[in-house]
Amino acid sequence: MPAVLWLRRDLRLSDHPALHAALADGSRVVPLFVLDPVLLGPAGGPRVAFMLDCLRELNQDLDGALVLRTGNPVDVVPALAREVEASAVHISADFNPYGRTRDDKVAAALGDVPLHPTGSPYAVSPGRVRKEDGEPYRVYTPFYRAWLRQGFPSPPAEPEVVTVTGLPSDRLPAKPDVGAAALPAAGERAARQRWQDFRDEHLQRYADERNRPDLEATSRLSPYLRWGCIHPRTPLADLRGRTGKGAETFRKELAWREFYADVLFHNPDSAREPYLPRYAELRVDTGKSADERFTAWTEGRTGYPIVDAGMRQLLVEGWIHNRIRMVVASFLVKDLHLGWKEGARHFMRHLVDGDLASNQHGWQWVAGSGTDAAPFYRVFNPVKQGQKFDPEGNYVRRYVPELRGVDGAAVHTPWELIVPPADYPDPIVDHAEERQEALTRYDAVKA
Repeated sequence: MPAVLWLRRDLRLSDHPALHAALADGSRVVPLFVLDPVLLGPAGGPRVAFMLDCLRELNQDLDGALVLRTGNPVDVVPALAREVEASAVHISADFNPYGRTRDDKVAAALGDVPLHPTGSPYAVSPGRVRKEDGEPYRVYTPFYRAWLRQGFPSPPAEPEVVTVTGLPSDRLPAKPDVGAAALPAAGERAARQRWQDFRDEHLQRYADERNRPDLEATSRLSPYLRWGCIHPRTPLADLRGRTGKGAETFRKELAWREFYADVLFHNPDSAREPYLPRYAELRVDTGKSADERFTAWTEGRTGYPIVDAGMRQLLVEGWIHNRIRMVVASFLVKDLHLGWKEGARHFMRHLVDGDLASNQHGWQWVAGSGTDAAPFYRVFNPVKQGQKFDPEGNYVRRYVPELRGVDGAAVHTPWELIVPPADYPDPIVDHAEERQEALTRYDAVKA
């Protein structure tokens, strides 16, 4: 009897525990991906387009045996299990709020056919890392130490996959319009090549250069981790035994992803509401003027070059350097006094690597409503951030063509030039004034 392998965020063949379990359970495997309208409907075009490209690559790796079905997984998965008389359905466990509920419903609908979760998109599954008293961690640093103590198994070898062929399959839909966004190469081979290039060429300098958006110094693995084209165990295995600052810093960055997944697992409402409930009372601006400022932020027309460069990078690449994500988020929440949820929603519409746990909790960290121990009064100065992390202005000039004629660090303060660029806007707010306003609003709700 064959076994169904229901793929979700694990679009690869190597380092795939659920695939190994399916092969051990059945003589052949039916690899299934369900195009779920509940997830695809609100998803941004770049993320969906990249997912479709990854599915094409995976189908080629499976010699055309990937089965695509469209609809509610509660109906689709049991129907396919009956169609092939499956011994079981195998999955990588999903820990997001929707996924957990969906999988419970699918398990019930399968009846006598078991749903077997094996592995997850994480090196350590959410919920496993706990304090000695059994409570979850609320702060990253002690979580990281406990996470390291858990240890990570070595990736298993890629198995020989024997599939069921000839099953009817839906066609992949046309890719959505992604505007000017240039998507990364998709699929498992691209992911592994990306990791190898970063490991060999940039890892040693990563601790010193990772905050420099003007340099190609980060891994850009996030889209591949999001869709499981590579599992975090793969880079963690390569980092084993490496003691340099770069390896340790990159290991910590992987752990941030796992920490936020753990926070969301224990606090599912934090995907939509403040992790610290009192921040629901924080006053935000509304009305026509607020809407206009939000639009200026989304289009990269705030008059602050480092902010505008980041927002334009999002539109043309579907990705933003992590340091700049923090800068533009702080500007929206603390300079423009607009809501973090609106900013998070905009990111999820445009990011190729949009991940619910990382995105929402990254925004909450900046907004002060999340897991940070010293939150809201950290207000990023957009000028100083640009001068410090883009010292020659190359990042700004790459994405803001109106400023390409401005040399060096002067690009971060174009309003100070004798003749400011005529086609670049003046700052829409005064940072010093808005910083004080943000702190005043914080004082009104802090404990």
